[in-house]
Amino acid sequence: MLLQFLLYTNTPPTFKSSLFWLICLLGTVHAQQTDYTRYVLPFTGTRGGGNMFPGASRPFGVVKLGPDVFKPGATAYSGFLPDGSITGFSMLHESGTGGTPKYGVVAQMPFTGSASQFSNASSLRAGDDRAEVGYYRSSLEGGLSVELAASDHAGMLKYAFPSGVTERHVLVDLAHLPASARKLGLDQEYTRGNLTIAADGHYEGVATYRNGWNRAPDWDIYFCGRFDPKPTLSQTFLGDKQLGRSNKVVSEQRVGAVFSFGSANVTSTVGISFISAAKACAFADSEIPSTTTLEAVVSATKSIWNTNVLSKITTTSTNLTSLQLLYTSLYGMHLLPSNRTGENPFAPSSTDPYYDDLYTLWDLYRCTTSLWHLLQPDFYTSFLRSLLTRLPNTSYLPDAMSSNYPGRVQGGTSASNILADAFIKNVTHPSLNWTLAYTAMLHDATVPPPPNHDHLAPDSSTKEGRGALPDWLRYHYITPNFTRSVSRAVEYSGNDYAVSVLARGLSQLSSAELYLTRSRNWRNHWNPSATSLNYTGFLAQRRSNGSFVRENPATCGGCYWGDAYYQASSWEYSFGSHHDMRTLVSWAGGASLFTSRLKTLFRSGTIPRDASLTLFNPSNEPSFASPYLFNFANQQDLSSSTSRGIVASKYSATPTGLPGNSDAGAMQSWLLWNMLGLYPLTGQPVFLIGAVPWFEDLSMSLGQGRSVRITTKSATGSNVTRADGVAWYIQSLKVNGKPHRNNWLSFSDLVPSADGQRQPTLEFEIGPRPSGWDKDGELPPSPATEEAGSPPAPNHDGSERAGQHWRARDRVLLGVGVVIGVGLTALGAWLGWCLFGRRKSTGKGEGEVESEGVSETVSEGSESGVERRDEGE
Repeated sequence: MLLQFLLYTNTPPTFKSSLFWLICLLGTVHAQQTDYTRYVLPFTGTRGGGNMFPGASRPFGVVKLGPDVFKPGATAYSGFLPDGSITGFSMLHESGTGGTPKYGVVAQMPFTGSASQFSNASSLRAGDDRAEVGYYRSSLEGGLSVELAASDHAGMLKYAFPSGVTERHVLVDLAHLPASARKLGLDQEYTRGNLTIAADGHYEGVATYRNGWNRAPDWDIYFCGRFDPKPTLSQTFLGDKQLGRSNKVVSEQRVGAVFSFGSANVTSTVGISFISAAKACAFADSEIPSTTTLEAVVSATKSIWNTNVLSKITTTSTNLTSLQLLYTSLYGMHLLPSNRTGENPFAPSSTDPYYDDLYTLWDLYRCTTSLWHLLQPDFYTSFLRSLLTRLPNTSYLPDAMSSNYPGRVQGGTSASNILADAFIKNVTHPSLNWTLAYTAMLHDATVPPPPNHDHLAPDSSTKEGRGALPDWLRYHYITPNFTRSVSRAVEYSGNDYAVSVLARGLSQLSSAELYLTRSRNWRNHWNPSATSLNYTGFLAQRRSNGSFVRENPATCGGCYWGDAYYQASSWEYSFGSHHDMRTLVSWAGGASLFTSRLKTLFRSGTIPRDASLTLFNPSNEPSFASPYLFNFANQQDLSSSTSRGIVASKYSATPTGLPGNSDAGAMQSWLLWNMLGLYPLTGQPVFLIGAVPWFEDLSMSLGQGRSVRITTKSATGSNVTRADGVAWYIQSLKVNGKPHRNNWLSFSDLVPSADGQRQPTLEFEIGPRPSGWDKDGELPPSPATEEAGSPPAPNHDGSERAGQHWRARDRVLLGVGVVIGVGLTALGAWLGWCLFGRRKSTGKGEGEVESEGVSETVSEGSESGVERRDEGE
């Protein structure tokens, strides 16, 4: 508990470091603790588009130390590729992300031979890399080996040069960056470097980079590196060839140094900081003192992972495959974001929580954040507070961040969804100011952000906020004048529902009704005449005159930044408004037709170019909830069999074991919910009963000595701990000892009693055939559906009338909204100043269809026109 307190509260980093080794000693004494790290396979999801980072890292650690690999025609998003030339071992990486590589900076690269050959220092491998939690090893050509370990802000590199070699060197190249083969115009750039070699042999300085997936302007990273033994010769360089004896080099050209050694065994410790080189040196010295062995750092890292992450879920199961999937997934969802508390360059002296590398909240809000809430309550509260930390410096909540800069916004303002989910589940903290959160959410909902001139989506900002807000306020839908118009409409509806949750909870009742009404605007994209695969009624693009664009709901062009649908088709997004499901079921034709339509989403053979594919795309987040929506027709048995089938075909504890980009752990958290037998509906205090839980007996820690116990008993006595998609079905369920007929739980069902005497329990009895156990239960809530009577019928004219009717009124609303927004911006700034004090600022149908002048052609190379694109392809 002490270690958890130090890591997940706002204890100053230097204080954490000073107690670190004492805590590790205590952990060693305590720990005959179970070593769950033996079930973690770090190479899971590193191939086949998963883009996982396999190197050394601690939970939410700033340092992620691993190799950078170059292979012509390939992109190493997390630095790693299974083959190619290693060009360096760098301190910063993302994990599971796509788009284009970010980081891969502050590197070292060992090499032999003449020091003058530093310009081309790289090496093929002599064998496969090895990895375990907290440890990484590469064997390079010529007998040279590299071992890696990491603390929170520092890394350790251990070099073993081959015997018989007399020239041994380590290259430090500030211009080192991983290459991208995608050529999206987002490649990172080195802009300048500053390196000094001190008299005691250590080096320190700062390097500046720009761009990357979030199109960041110049950002600085400070570093401090030490060697043991001390180099026999240290030479700086400027450009590609010139080595010299100067102890300092500063330039916009390539700069760095070559360090030469007389010993075959060399160890280096490198600290990094976003504040100063002095702080980088302090991190290196305090987190990995000079007498520390690499083995001790690895041991301490494993202890931290065991204590703070992996032991949160325990089971009596001995099924190796299931245990590997369980603990590897827990590991994968705790690598990002990076805990940069004390490292906020906008407020260097602040101890407020600060997290970077939100990559991205659009990926994480569906599954990951709600699981953090249960497993990591202290971290989660700190994370929520960090979303508000930046408000004194900007008016917008972050939707994504890296290198301390926001972007890119893929949908709407996902932080609103996360905050609403926490609010409605009663997350509290003396420093978590819900009034400030609500003010920020209102600002995002009313004030369009200025454009950032993104060449991939030039119509509006991809940096922050809701770029298509002008249309949203004027028409109550989004026209094709904005990219991603339909998918953003679905997201904005969910964002507005989130605003209504806080408004109601804070007794702002008129605003609550306004935003609840706005949350139904997804309906204005529903074209009741659109048809596909013998079903009628789908979301569609809508022109400013109110008419719909004729299109094929099974296609979405490239499904990318410039298209109407982002990372999913209309078929998928049409199931996406989970706060208004009763309306969706009604408009789909009622429960029976809704169920039939949902089955079709998962049926192979619906995509002519590849009969093995389905309309459902497991590699992207918009479809995450779809396998569980059968619950809204009281057909939970189909939710269970469908989701378990997806796991069986798309997930495994292997290098290709993820269906797509991990997206900072989003895929792993989806899998974990499947294992638990639940699925969260973000922004609602509701969990759907999903798949049959994987384990006969599982306990999930909720912190402070609280836990939830989930047991699964087969009526036939068969083993239920199987990860092969076997079709088990619920026969009955008891929640906290009482029979339960609803196929959903409320959050309160998972909360221990106030006196701590009752720990929540879920008791499943399962069998080989569907039982209809939930057919008489209450349907899951649909909070945005009107209370009285049936949901409204869709607008069948699809004509100009709706647009003309709204136009004059919404000009007024837009003006009012902007005026209100400006006032809220001022109010938010004032609240931020009061709460945080002054901050030092540093710094289609098949073929071609027309859409308001936009011509889209179905690609012959795509899946029935749907390119299964995620950011990492």
